[in-house]
Amino acid sequence: MPIPQIMLGGVPIVLHAGAPEESVGPIGGSTVLRMSDGAGVKMQHWQKAAGSISGSGWMPPGLAGLDYSQPLELRSTKVINHVGTGPEFALQHTPRPDMAPWAQALIGDQWVRVPCSYAAGVVTIPPVPGATLYQACYMPVFSVFAEAPSETQGATHGWSLNWEEA
Repeated sequence: MPIPQIMLGGVPIVLHAGAPEESVGPIGGSTVLRMSDGAGVKMQHWQKAAGSISGSGWMPPGLAGLDYSQPLELRSTKVINHVGTGPEFALQHTPRPDMAPWAQALIGDQWVRVPCSYAAGVVTIPPVPGATLYQACYMPVFSVFAEAPSETQGATHGWSLNWEEA
């Protein structure tokens, strides 16, 4: 199965723009408060995702015509996975509509691809004989705010952009 391309605002980032490097991480309204005995308590008000995408290739990424004043759909290729005893895994983000979630089971010391189903934000993996752990994997889609990418040109076209979930 071919790996889909990163897409921002409906524009695919093609390989000629460089093999993209992508990061995804949490941002959030959280802090650790200390009690009178020194014990820490984490207070979390909200959490969203943020990240960056960059590349260097034979052509620019072609994102100059997007309206960066509005949220844009980002179809990521950064694989996010959840590992546990299963059989159900609540996903943190919405999977790409063009790339269904997939699953693996740890049998001995090998991860083996197994069937799964996805509905209402949950991946369900049927029991597999001999499996000790299960892994639910997906590529997320986000609604993001971003600025137009910064670009350089030399022997190749370099570019990078940062984004935050809307």
